[in-house]
Amino acid sequence: MATSKAVMASLTHLRPLTCAASSSYPARLVPHPPDLIKWVTREGGFVHPAIKIAVNHSHGLGLLANQQIPKGSDLIVLPDHIPLRFNHQDQDATLQLARHVPEELWAMRLGLKLLQERAIVGSFWWPYISNLPETYTVPIFFPGEDIKNLQYAPLLHQVNKRCRFLLDFEQEVKRAFVNLTPDKHPFGGQEVDASSLGWAMSAVSSRAFRLYGDKNPDGIHIDIPMMLPLIDMCNHSFTPNARIVQEKDSSNMKMQVKVVAETAIKEDDPLLLNYGCLNNDFFLLDYGFVIQSNPYDCIELKYDGALLDAASSAAGVSSPNFSAPAAWQAQILAQLNLAGEAPDLKVSIGGESVVEGRLLAALRVLLSSNMESVQKHDLNTLKSLSAEAPLGVANETAVLRTLIALCVIALGHFPTKIMDDESLLKLGASGSTELAIQYRIQKKTVIVDAMRDLSRRVKLLSSKETTMSAEG
Repeated sequence: MATSKAVMASLTHLRPLTCAASSSYPARLVPHPPDLIKWVTREGGFVHPAIKIAVNHSHGLGLLANQQIPKGSDLIVLPDHIPLRFNHQDQDATLQLARHVPEELWAMRLGLKLLQERAIVGSFWWPYISNLPETYTVPIFFPGEDIKNLQYAPLLHQVNKRCRFLLDFEQEVKRAFVNLTPDKHPFGGQEVDASSLGWAMSAVSSRAFRLYGDKNPDGIHIDIPMMLPLIDMCNHSFTPNARIVQEKDSSNMKMQVKVVAETAIKEDDPLLLNYGCLNNDFFLLDYGFVIQSNPYDCIELKYDGALLDAASSAAGVSSPNFSAPAAWQAQILAQLNLAGEAPDLKVSIGGESVVEGRLLAALRVLLSSNMESVQKHDLNTLKSLSAEAPLGVANETAVLRTLIALCVIALGHFPTKIMDDESLLKLGASGSTELAIQYRIQKKTVIVDAMRDLSRRVKLLSSKETTMSAEG
């Protein structure tokens, strides 16, 4: 992780466009920013009179109701000119540079626009931008030691990938604007470094919404990321009390964005939107928080014959060599995109399905020696955990035991146990250290919960087999 430490040192080296602070509720960019509610209403937007900006003990700074609001009420309405996004009219160097950013880092594209507006004296969006946090709790800003504390290789890879991108992109930005005079420079002549780029990318990833814009010639709406002042202060919940609606403003036929009450909202309740059914990797990488008992959290594994051999051996399962399947088995693996040209070898355990369908089907097929029995079932049946032992009880038991062993191996890759982590939290870990520990506890909990579910299924199969034997 030496590279990560170097990257972190660069990202936290501060220059004019970046500020830094660290606290539970990060300070705004300026000590006393303009009243955002007044700005939105002054610019033609609507904010329900029962809404206020306040700190909530469980959600941090956000929007609260100061009296009951009926279901179906308009909570916030933003006219077309208030959201911050790239427009068709934008043809400057910033837009040209944004086109070089890979799609997976779409937040950096809009981040360039945000950074540009932050640098413009008298920007229309300054009342909004000045209310943004001056720092974010996403892992690219963690100290190197706390990146290590995450303990989960797939996330470490993503963090390092983003850090390397920011360092490389800093040089690309400098090259693009090296000969521009201050009056032509999109950032007013200010130097843009990896830290300021990281701030902008984090601001967008944690607050922007991907909504639809104009239609393509085929009638399909163009997906447009945009920052929605005030609306982006609604916090997240998988059981939200509000939702975002896009519709035409009847007065000018332009698009407007609304937040509507999904349920009746009680006094002192926070306004909550569902950011998406995401796992904790996405929530931490893009939003800077972790959700306990996240039903969509999972762990990522690489589909690997040697790993499966080790798991089946540990489970005491008599099996063929996973690394050398029979031709008919290899054909099914190719249909599952786990073999052949350009396979997708990322599989997962956890979440709503407990085991990713492709992994489950692969194990059922590879632990069966009966081609005819396998070919009686379609892939959807083989991929479903709710399909009760489609290839027989013995096959299903071997599959579940192998999966349990796979979980044990995955758990063993973490250098600490859940009990150790909980003890560290009790000792008073704070800031990014606390967040890293909470994250890895949730990852390990996902594995433990999957093992419990799979063990329960093994016991059920065993009891059914015993019952059938007794009846026979």
